[in-house]
Amino acid sequence: MKVIKEEIVFNIEASSLWEILSDVTRCDWVPSVEEIEMIGDCRVFQMDGMGTIKEKIILNDNENMILKYSAIETAAPLNHHLATMEVIAMEDNCCKLNWRTEIDPEMFADAVHNGMLISIDGIKKVLENN
Repeated sequence: MKVIKEEIVFNIEASSLWEILSDVTRCDWVPSVEEIEMIGDCRVFQMDGMGTIKEKIILNDNENMILKYSAIETAAPLNHHLATMEVIAMEDNCCKLNWRTEIDPEMFADAVHNGMLISIDGIKKVLENN
């Protein structure tokens, strides 16, 4: 299993970033996703080059600003996927996003990491437009 980690500081209050990430149907920061549908505790969407993806929302903790989700149905044969996004308040109205993803088989790690980086850029663009 491969663990991928990204840590980035944003010049906004933690609650503002959490508002974006905690809305699990919001897709304006996720490239190539036009719409997310909730079916029970799962979000389902189409992603260019990846097909249909179904992610189970394991935790959406508003108090601690932690989101955990797992890709449970994908075109790629995954044995394990678990992502954790945590928003941490910092001084001067800044915050830090810690994004950690476990992936198996490891051959998909580069694609997942690239998706994380593209999504971080998407978050930056949403914040610039607000």
